Amino acid sequence: MNRPIMLSIAGSDPSGGAGIQADLKTATALGVYGAAAITSLTVQNTRGVTGIHPVPAGFVADQIVAVLTDLEVAAIKIGMLATAEIAAAVAEVLRARPGPAIVLDPVVIATSGDRLVTPEVTAVIKDELLTLATVITPNLPETGTLLDHEPPTTVAEMSLAAQELRTQGSAAALVKGGHLGRSETITDVLADADGVINFSGPYVPTANTHGTGCTLSSAIASELASGRRLRPAVEAAKNYLTGALRAGADRRIGSGSGPVDHLWREQSR
Repeated sequence: MNRPIMLSIAGSDPSGGAGIQADLKTATALGVYGAAAITSLTVQNTRGVTGIHPVPAGFVADQIVAVLTDLEVAAIKIGMLATAEIAAAVAEVLRARPGPAIVLDPVVIATSGDRLVTPEVTAVIKDELLTLATVITPNLPETGTLLDHEPPTTVAEMSLAAQELRTQGSAAALVKGGHLGRSETITDVLADADGVINFSGPYVPTANTHGTGCTLSSAIASELASGRRLRPAVEAAKNYLTGALRAGADRRIGSGSGPVDHLWREQSR
């Protein structure tokens, strides 16, 4: 049997912990064939991002078309879109080729609080990509940006925000609670057509959190590509990320916020 295929549309991280590199590692770890369309080259490492070089929008679109017209893609993960032109080109291509499940990770604000893209990019995400998404996966600052108000500060506010994102056009919204602060559990809130459900997992004490958002969204896409429905896909992806955080908690890769251990399942066998 052929492996299910997941296409990642995202930026490249030369240090290997986030972006396209994290997405392909995640897909491989979950038994899925990973394809990639690169939207931008970045200058980054575990200490942060210091440069972004966008790929021309037409070339991004050509990469996506080349994959979709040849490979049987079952799910698509969308990550960093460096310019409004790239975001619009991605939306145009995907509108013309419906079918795969789409996981939209709106890479708008970094964990540090720094804005990574312009307001024009955010506008295209809201106006054109949100309605194409099977699920959108913003962190708390990104949720606030997309809804034009302060980020949620409680699980109850996350629930309301997830439902509000659905009214803006996304079929489902998973609001991630990692920014709520340290506690025994980390709760993410999913709003979909069946209502609202919380997914809670243990807090893993570690500084190695580089690429967690990329990893979770690509894990959800990989699980959807494998045929899981959305709620089981989110649960499985969250469990995978928890295992990757635990396995990488004490690793020393880089001098800043290191990556999670994407291949932890192989090492535990």
